[in-house]
This record gives sequence, structure tokens and C-alpha cells, in this order.
Amino acid sequence: MTFQFDSFASFMVMNGHGPFVWAAYGITFAVLVYLLVSPLLQRRQFLRQQARQQRAANRNV
Repeated sequence: MTFQFDSFASFMVMNGHGPFVWAAYGITFAVLVYLLVSPLLQRRQFLRQQARQQRAANRNV
């Protein structure tokens, strides 16, 4: 098995395509993290809002 790049530096540069490849990986990773974290934050906000409304409803009864 032979590695296509002879050093880590050439692997990072990828014959001039490295910035595009690593930018694509970075953007993909950022979007995946957002898609994982966003529903959790929205759920937490929804539960807080429901608890706040429940407390307000209990005060008015």
C-alpha cells in the first residue's frame, strides 16, 4: 500500500487543491455541528417557555 503524498505538508497542500478541500471539510463539519446542536437548543428553549407559561397559569388559578 502506497500513500499518495510523500509528506504531511504535501498532504495538506494537495497539489494546490488543499485550501478548497479543507474549506469544504470545515464547512461540512460546521453545518453538521449546527444541525446537531440547534434542535437541542430549541428543545431547551421550548421547555423553559412551557415551564414559564405553566408557572404563570398556576399563579392565575
